[in-house]
Formats: sequence, structure tokens, C-alpha cells
Amino acid sequence: MSGHSKWATTKHRKAAVDKARAKLFAKLIRQIEVAAREGGGDLDANPTLRTMFDKARSASVPADTIERAVKRGTGELEGVRYEPVSYEGYAPGGVAVIVECLTDNRNRTGAEIRNIFSRNGGSTAEPGAVAWQFSRKGMIVLGRDADEDAIMEAALDAGAEDLVDEEDRWELVCAPQDMAAVRSALEAAGFTPLSADLALVATTVVPVSDDGEARRVLRLVEALDDHDDVQAVWSNFDISDEVLAAAAES
Repeated sequence: MSGHSKWATTKHRKAAVDKARAKLFAKLIRQIEVAAREGGGDLDANPTLRTMFDKARSASVPADTIERAVKRGTGELEGVRYEPVSYEGYAPGGVAVIVECLTDNRNRTGAEIRNIFSRNGGSTAEPGAVAWQFSRKGMIVLGRDADEDAIMEAALDAGAEDLVDEEDRWELVCAPQDMAAVRSALEAAGFTPLSADLALVATTVVPVSDDGEARRVLRLVEALDDHDDVQAVWSNFDISDEVLAAAAES
């Protein structure tokens, strides 16, 4: 888990400079539409929609854009109907990969995802082939200046399971159904989470020590993440900080 998490952090820093805002907005808007369709448009009654709303606002998506996305999801406005679909596979070196998408055409998306795996030295797998190596968790991120003991004191009774030190931030882990309660407890204690989202956390990791193989793994992950239909890419690689830093510069 640690290697993938560190890569996500490194990639986030790079993304702040060079990732197209329009592509990020499009992904967030899709998430909002699907959350509203599946659970309704009331933020207080739909925790998933609340999470997506907070993500979008943190990314500076305009409020009226979010409102229209919610209305498309609930059917108040006409729009394309997106549905969630996941793909499983392997990156070079046997690294497990799960790709979560929102699409209006399963056949097209499936063919394109398989093509990305193939072009980058990976392979797709049958459903369930790698999913057993991951566990769905709530992930709440706080700034590094927050006090470790104070975080746990505020969040433990609300359902927090673990607090992970990621050097420049804290990642608080909990069961998915406890994420809203944990976040509320943190906010009541005066903390302001940087983000709160559902994540697939690897239960086992695959060490990747060869420089060339590490770059191939990262190239596949990046290629998948750049696809318009892809919402999240999860993998269980463990790569050294030195190689991650070099990859971010390449």
C-alpha cells in the first residue's frame, strides 16, 4: 500500500502544475451524477454524494456546475446516463491493478482499457482475480501539522481503525460506513480534513526493485488514469522513494 500511496502523493504534486482542469472537472461531475442517481440529491441523506460534493468543491468546481450535475443525476435535467464498471488486471512484475470507471458504453470502455493494458506490458484478468488482494476503506486525509494523539482521540470512538504517517500528511483509515461519522468527529474537534474518500487498500504488496520494471508499472498506471472514463486506479506495488521521484521527473 505504501508505495502506491506515495506515488499518488507525488503524482498529485505534479498534477497541480500540469493536469488539465477540464479533465479533472469531468471526472468529478460524473461521480456526482452517479451518486445523485443512486442515492438521491439530498447531501444530508446521501453520504456518497456529500463526499463527491466535498471533493468537487475542494477542486474548485463551480457550485452551479455541481448543482446541474446533481439534477442530471436525479433526472431533473436531461443528460447522459453513466454506470460504474471495474476492470482487473496485472501490471509488469505481477502487480495487481483494479481500474474503476464510469461509462456510458461498457463495450467501448472495456476494449480501450484492455488495449491500454496490452500496450503497456500488462494484461487484463477475470473479475475477482485480483480483487481479493484489496479491501474497501474510508480514507480521510489531514495536514501534517495536526497532532497524532489529538486526531486519534477525536476519531477513535467514531470508528477510526488506523492512522498512517505519509510523511507530509496523515491518512486516517476507517470502514466505509463510518467515514461520515469519523469526519464529523474530526470537524467537531476543530480539524479540517483535506479530503475524505473511499479507497481500495492493498492487503498485500508486491515489491518492485528493478528500475526498468518500476517505470513500466508506473507508465501503465498513468496511462489508465489518463483515460476519460477512469475514475480511480488502485494497485499494490511497493517502489522505493528514489524511483518514484525519478518517475515524477520523467
